[in-house]
Amino acid sequence: MTNEKAVAEKLLQVGAVKLSPSEPFTWASGWKSPIYCDNRKVLSFPYVRDFIKSEMCNVIFEQFGEADMLAGVATAGIPWGAMAADQLKLPYIYVRPKPKEHGLGNQIEGAYESSNKILVIEDLISTGKSSLQVVDVLRNAGLQVIGMVSIFNYGFNIADEAFNKANVPFKSLTNYASMIDLAVEKGIVNPSTQDLLMQWRESPSTWNQ
Repeated sequence: MTNEKAVAEKLLQVGAVKLSPSEPFTWASGWKSPIYCDNRKVLSFPYVRDFIKSEMCNVIFEQFGEADMLAGVATAGIPWGAMAADQLKLPYIYVRPKPKEHGLGNQIEGAYESSNKILVIEDLISTGKSSLQVVDVLRNAGLQVIGMVSIFNYGFNIADEAFNKANVPFKSLTNYASMIDLAVEKGIVNPSTQDLLMQWRESPSTWNQ
């Protein structure tokens, strides 16, 4: 089993990912989706949490070894960034969705310097819009963002294009295609619906209309 499928299996195991092609979920955008991902659930399962943390640290060490600081994305990316930073013994900051409305009004929390090479830690990547807004905040503060690591990635073309345009390399521990392959192998999803499920990734705004 590949690392991507092993991570996908853990997410399914704890119910962090739910698949329902016959009764799709509705996202805030109005899109109909056959999948719902909530990686916060992993935090409640210590052994799975430790596995995901270790996989994330391996990716950071192997592919972004020049990083000298991690930055978690509020809110779901904060615990994963903190755990990875602790294991790798790296400094850590996190980024709010907007500046704090009282006190110092910080949007970036923690101590940092312009010389820091930042790796952003994200929960999941969908269209890439909100994730890249965090990159903009860090860059506007004078920091060098060298990439992003997430647990899950829906694999949308629009996200790939946005990250390429922003010049932000990224790596996800697992992705939608690996999740569907595993679900078919385990009999969770009927093989006859696999093509339909992959069509969603190609055009999520019009799927199931």
